[in-house]
Amino acid sequence: MVKQTLDKDLDRIEKIGTEAMHSSARYKALALAVLFLLIVWAFSASVTTAGEHSTLIIIAAIIGGYMALNIGANDVANNVGPAVGSRALTMFGALVIAAVFEAAGAILAGGDVVNTIQKGIINPASMQNSEVFIWAMLSALFAAALWVNIATWVGAPVSTTHAVVGGVMGAGIAAAGFSIVDWGTMSAIAASWIISPVMGGVIAALFLAFIKYNVIYKEDKVSASRRWVPLLVAIMAGVFSAYLVTKGLKRIWRPDLVTVIAISLAFFAGTYAIVKPIIHRTSKGMENRNKSVRALFTIPLICSAALLSFAHGANDVANAVGPLAAIVETSTSGAIDAKVGIPLWVMLIGAAGLSAGLFLFGPKLIRTVGEQITKMNPMRAYCVALSAGITVLIASALGLPVSSTHIAVGAVFGVGFFREWDTERRARKLRASMRDEKIHPDSNLPATDLDQTENRPKKLVRRSQLMTIVAAWVITVPSAALLSAGIFLTVSYFAE
Repeated sequence: MVKQTLDKDLDRIEKIGTEAMHSSARYKALALAVLFLLIVWAFSASVTTAGEHSTLIIIAAIIGGYMALNIGANDVANNVGPAVGSRALTMFGALVIAAVFEAAGAILAGGDVVNTIQKGIINPASMQNSEVFIWAMLSALFAAALWVNIATWVGAPVSTTHAVVGGVMGAGIAAAGFSIVDWGTMSAIAASWIISPVMGGVIAALFLAFIKYNVIYKEDKVSASRRWVPLLVAIMAGVFSAYLVTKGLKRIWRPDLVTVIAISLAFFAGTYAIVKPIIHRTSKGMENRNKSVRALFTIPLICSAALLSFAHGANDVANAVGPLAAIVETSTSGAIDAKVGIPLWVMLIGAAGLSAGLFLFGPKLIRTVGEQITKMNPMRAYCVALSAGITVLIASALGLPVSSTHIAVGAVFGVGFFREWDTERRARKLRASMRDEKIHPDSNLPATDLDQTENRPKKLVRRSQLMTIVAAWVITVPSAALLSAGIFLTVSYFAE
């Protein structure tokens, strides 16, 4: 009795100690985030010339830094989460790779001309004057950052692009009424809530099915791996070369479609020629097990995480600094210009914020995407990464406004639901075989096979995570819009 009591007390003390450590880590992260924003304050003040709107630009820079922190904490998880969940990368390794490539993508290829009204959501000419436009952009940026922060706290990976779109829409309506919004564009964005995850999930499931039926379920898995793994890796190289050229390097270089296809085919052929002998050598002496096959996907998976991070940094840094660049341009010129370039100092804030947010708050969402939706391994994570690249390319070709977050998370769910379906299908086949052969339950059939013959389907996807994430997706645009409208009206009231 005394020993049991002592064990319970020790367990309780251990739990308290663990919670205290987690609480301390959270406070430390918050303190470092505040320090980062103070650095942004000092940095923006040093590069901003004194003038009528200098204080406003500094405030906008701080809010832009806050938004960049939240994008790093939430959005980047989609690029490295599956790799971490599959154990291809450690958490620290994933953070380092993502931070380096996100910042590189933002600085080297993220300075493209940004549409300050975010893909034609509103017509800035309907604004009363430049000051109203500035306050609208400031409200939109702050509201989007707040919403992404809330979603990260809840543990839901959401689209930061949709958050910014909602923020711009809400502030625009508050400033000039519903007529300012391009409802056709908003309808296309709403449609992308369904198109993005479904397309990503279907493509990921198809690739996983191909691998299972052509490699995993074959009697000689090693021989099948030598035939198909080089082809699969070459497909990934071709897809990501096209993805990087069209999405990640668009500021530096904008090749035509024929050139992109030629580059993609060249990378496909070159990678296949290089990888085939490597896979052949690596597979020599391997055991004829699934674990051996999965190991062959580890290096391609790490490369895909790096390339996805680079392309994400090049594209989504605009969500953090696009409205900020609009505020800077409008404040200095006094004119509402539909297109502005992003100054280098603004890009630096965005790049630094992405990396800082990833390190300070990213692990929570990385675990959600990589571990808490469905179980990952290198093979499944490979399908998720490849699906993300292919879906973005298809959507870009069709002109569909899709979300990389929705695609990646949809791909994770697609992999999980395919596994559920495939497991149940095999279980039904086994049960039918047992009935046909009149095998008694007490026969020599292995215990694992007997477990699979249970009538209750095995759940391999957490439904609670599905509901939380879908709910967050659906309410992202209206929530960001309401927050933005409220902030704009409040600021306008006190400014009068």
